Amino acid sequence: MPRRVLEPQFAIEHLSILDSDGNLDTSLEPEIPPDGLKRLYRAMLLGRRLDERMVRLQRQGRIGTFAPIKGQEASQMGSVFALRPTDWMVPSFRETAAMLWRGWPIEKMLLFFAGYLEGGRPAPDQHDLPITIPVATQVPHAVGLAYAAQYRGDDAVVMVFFGDGATSEGDFHEALNVAGVWHVPIVFVCQNNQWAISVPLKKQTHSRTLAQKALAYGFPGIQVDGNDVLAVYAASREAVERARGGGGPTLIECVTYRLGVHTTADDPTKYRSEEEVKAWEQKDPLTRFSQYLQKKNLLEERLEEQIDAEIAAAVQRFEATGAADPLTMFDHVYAELPPDLQAEREELRERLEKSAPRRSDEEVPPPLPMRGQRKTSRWQN
Repeated sequence: MPRRVLEPQFAIEHLSILDSDGNLDTSLEPEIPPDGLKRLYRAMLLGRRLDERMVRLQRQGRIGTFAPIKGQEASQMGSVFALRPTDWMVPSFRETAAMLWRGWPIEKMLLFFAGYLEGGRPAPDQHDLPITIPVATQVPHAVGLAYAAQYRGDDAVVMVFFGDGATSEGDFHEALNVAGVWHVPIVFVCQNNQWAISVPLKKQTHSRTLAQKALAYGFPGIQVDGNDVLAVYAASREAVERARGGGGPTLIECVTYRLGVHTTADDPTKYRSEEEVKAWEQKDPLTRFSQYLQKKNLLEERLEEQIDAEIAAAVQRFEATGAADPLTMFDHVYAELPPDLQAEREELRERLEKSAPRRSDEEVPPPLPMRGQRKTSRWQN
């Protein structure tokens, strides 16, 4: 029998609207009101300045290890800007700018990276999942959310973020397969920053793009200039509208670059060259977008001062938080604490009471609950 072509040769598009030299393709320029452009730039700048402040806080020992976002602000903000508050956002561990846009207080994120479990709890009315540290484990969770929205008939879209390293994990492929089979309303946003810690993209896949991996699972994929916030938004808006209209999933590959360290425990000079970093600095998404706004006369005066003051006030609120209650380590794992752990909890409680500073009346105060916690039923929504 002769061979038959079952699928024609696929094609993957690359979208760029505003390049690093300031050239604008007006035919593709998305319609964003002036106020929206200002808010978008402010969110990107806030993400960058908070990122820089957090690095200093970590080096001073005031917070723990975290993953900086410098260089990836356009990939995050261009995509999340297309969502409604009633849609779901599922982050990995490097979505600070997107989380700020979705309403996470700065001090709450600082609490998380200082080791307070309370910092990872979304607000009761917030349609976000917490930060996810293990690579790619959040992708199947996001598909589950999308399936639930579809099953219940909710008018909601799910957007999940991950890096290029996640595409080498089984969770990623299993999630895309289920999403394609069930045709769920989800947008997969891959921030391809070229490095999975110290492993370059070329050692992760032989595919020319990551976007093309969507085609094997039966839905569209597109590659965009991840440092071009206009291109990211245009692709994301189209994907969100497709999902909301019943058109199923989309995979968006944002080609970007991590200008800083993988985490504050990393030394990228061990595996990448200074020349490579400098070349990508010329494509800085913040510089590119600010020049675009300057031509439109939309840059706000004293914006840097306002952002610095906002961050400083949040740091003060964070550092004014009282010490965490160590007994919370026993909470939120079991519905009913097993006898052995109950005994350990009681032993720790007694030791804490004995070691606590005593008041003049010899009374021992109980451990204070964290800000925003109740003394009982802490996690009831």
